[in-house]
Amino acid sequence: MSFLGAFRPSSAALGGLLWKNPWRLSSPRKARVRQRLRDVDMVIETVRASGVTCSALERDLKLPKENDMHSRDKYTIFSPTGVNFRKSVHKVPKWTRKTLRVNPRGF
Repeated sequence: MSFLGAFRPSSAALGGLLWKNPWRLSSPRKARVRQRLRDVDMVIETVRASGVTCSALERDLKLPKENDMHSRDKYTIFSPTGVNFRKSVHKVPKWTRKTLRVNPRGF
């Protein structure tokens, strides 16, 4: 069986889904992570300043702000199966839509 020619199978056809996910965050992606965290902080502050009160706002006010977070907490998240119990934040499904600011103590 020859895999040469115009009709050779692609990588996805040979081995299933081909992930195009880099193993580490690039500096522009890190900058977008920080900007996303700052945007969320600004929204929380705007809602607080408007005078609205709700349990979700009270919960979110307890979260650390972007400038109070360590870089380890900005770019990685606790994972019991990860190396040293951490994995890069971009490996989490739908990570741009989740609040990943809280990790277990000591991790």
